Amino acid sequence: MDQIIQLAYLLAAISFILGLKFLSSPETAAHGMLLSQGGMFIAIVATLLYNGVVSYGLILGGIVVGSAVGAIMATKLQMTDMPQMVALLNGFGGLASALVAGAEFFRSQANLTPYPMVTIALTLLIGLVTLTGSLVAFAKLQELMRGAPIIFPFQHGMNLLFFLATLGLIASLAITPTATPVFWALIVIASILGVLVVIPIGGGDMPVVISLLNSYSGMAAAASGFILNNNVLIISGSLVGSAGIILSQLMCKAMNRSLTNVLFAGFGQVNTPSKPVSSQGKPQGTPEEVQSCSPEEAAAFFKKAKSVIIVPGYGMAVAQAQHSVKELASYLGDQGTDVRYAIHPVAGRMPGHMNVLLAEANVPYDQLIDMDEINEDFPETDITLVIGANDVVNPAADTDPDSPIYGMPILHVDQSKRVMVLKRSMKPGFAGIQNPLFFKKNTMMIFGDAKGTIDQIANALK
Repeated sequence: MDQIIQLAYLLAAISFILGLKFLSSPETAAHGMLLSQGGMFIAIVATLLYNGVVSYGLILGGIVVGSAVGAIMATKLQMTDMPQMVALLNGFGGLASALVAGAEFFRSQANLTPYPMVTIALTLLIGLVTLTGSLVAFAKLQELMRGAPIIFPFQHGMNLLFFLATLGLIASLAITPTATPVFWALIVIASILGVLVVIPIGGGDMPVVISLLNSYSGMAAAASGFILNNNVLIISGSLVGSAGIILSQLMCKAMNRSLTNVLFAGFGQVNTPSKPVSSQGKPQGTPEEVQSCSPEEAAAFFKKAKSVIIVPGYGMAVAQAQHSVKELASYLGDQGTDVRYAIHPVAGRMPGHMNVLLAEANVPYDQLIDMDEINEDFPETDITLVIGANDVVNPAADTDPDSPIYGMPILHVDQSKRVMVLKRSMKPGFAGIQNPLFFKKNTMMIFGDAKGTIDQIANALK
């Protein structure tokens, strides 16, 4: 029986690896999901064949309840809420690993030696940091708490102190596994550490945070695999952990920043704009003024356009405007206009956020073009429509060495023949700086709710 179980685990691991490979392309992502789900089903069935399973009734109850909750979440969840749900699911993964560590500690406490005790303690540490950090990320994305960085004096020193305290507690448990109060102290301090690690990270860095927390949940699962001596947990956890780290690095590269800068710099604090802004959205005390137009005037320009590039940003997600954007693109396509979408890697609040939203609206994958591929096409584009994007189209990243986003790769929308920017106001993005794009002669601002504005443009095109 043990050989059959191990063979099933090997088959499940192969399914996970191939599924992860297929997820790298939108065309094969659905197959990758099915393959990975099949691998997980095989792993669960194989695990249930172990003689050590105590209560099939409890396991069946957990499967029923978990499946019901998952089905409700999958059917009721709006795609615009996907980032916070991903953050929450990362936290659940950390919680599961922490519960495994706690159960093993109290089950085997009297017989624990230093090596398994350290494994249990590390699993608990990573799992709880993932849990509480993910809950903070969820609260920020759900706007239950301030999305900007929360900074206080000696913050980094306090984080370091808490981290060293966890190492000291782990060492103490390795020496004296029966010290239950030390175990509870580790739970408390690890939970606090997870909160402290995430609160200084700004909303614009949430794609990196989510992928990093995903990596943590994978590492916690791999560690719990060592506790249970379960090969498929070790393999699957390692895959998730390494994929999350790689994705985090890719996100940082897209922002031209290091991972340590994202985690410790407190980037994204809300600063007062250098140019005061009036209630009408125009800067005061400066000769520069933005050009604005109505949706009906914008529609007149779109009727003459032969090529249009749409740049979605977080504002599109907030307004839930993806279906209206697709409808507008369809009208433009019907009149013979070439329409494409320029996707910046860190637009939105999670990796691939814009791709997910546009896929929900059935936008064809071949119209979604990555930043590196589409940047050279902007000079030949009649109209670039920017929907709620800010820092990812800010030319200061190329021209102003004193700008906090200098060197960040951006979409060169300012090189288009005409730029139309949909925003509610002149409020700056998460970097807290003004965007020179808004004041350029070829830029026209359209103020208002993105969904309502796009619907008005589409109606005028009819």
